[in-house]
Amino acid sequence: MNSSLDRHPARLRRSVLCVPADNVRALAKVASLSCDAVIYDLEDAVSYDNKAAARKTLADHLAKARRGDIEVIVRINSLKTPFGEKDLLAALAMAPDVILLPKVESPQDIQSVVDFLSENDALDSLRLWAMIETPRGVLNAAAIAETGRTRGGRLDCFVPGLNDLRKETGVPSLPGRVYLVPWLMQVLLAARSCGLDVIDAVFNDFHDDAGFAAECAQGRDMGFDGKMLIHPVQIGPANRHFGVDDNAVTEARSIIDAFALAENADKAVINLNGQMVERLHLEQALKLVAKADAIHKKGKKS
Repeated sequence: MNSSLDRHPARLRRSVLCVPADNVRALAKVASLSCDAVIYDLEDAVSYDNKAAARKTLADHLAKARRGDIEVIVRINSLKTPFGEKDLLAALAMAPDVILLPKVESPQDIQSVVDFLSENDALDSLRLWAMIETPRGVLNAAAIAETGRTRGGRLDCFVPGLNDLRKETGVPSLPGRVYLVPWLMQVLLAARSCGLDVIDAVFNDFHDDAGFAAECAQGRDMGFDGKMLIHPVQIGPANRHFGVDDNAVTEARSIIDAFALAENADKAVINLNGQMVERLHLEQALKLVAKADAIHKKGKKS
């Protein structure tokens, strides 16, 4: 059973905290947080006049010891701005796990960065995430996701950016995101069609605990892997909502054990406690148990 689980490594992305790259106090606090990933933001969170200083501050911070259980993501400015290429070069030297590209609208936006990284001898392990936050980006989400399938493709994850999307479409910020759900599902479906993760958008009012909990529950039920956060108080609730249910894990382990029996080795479908269980359920069970094990391991380190 262990060898089967090894084929399903779980990268936890329940809570993805955005931290301004020029905020020394916030950067220092990361070491004590229980988030799964941190987006060090060189883009929206940094003023026009402080871009160069932010790169230096972030480089100094990441040159220090890092926690291995927190995924390091650097969000750069668009390559269409005067800051983008400088950010990209600086990020490459910082050796993050991921570079997050803002306002991705076409496959070429991804491919141009892939080519740049290859030309600058970036490690194969360096991945890309894409912010989908414009009407054109949503409409082209499926084509953008396909770049993750190409040889040498580095694309791992989509993050919808609803603040920019609201601004560009005029859709208001309403409870339940009623008019935005179809676009969110379009982005999610495109990501899943190519095996990408997808992180739900930020919830802006970090004082509204009930509203945040409701949106986390909605995002989880829609199929998102986690949520992008703007404040540390949102980490705990996000981890709970995008975590695993103990009863579901128990059921998943029973499915794995059942298919591990010699008499079921060649069966595509088995009867388990009166339920028809297929190999696709085994695949889902393996992923769920791997996630549960990763959460347990992270909890022991915290």
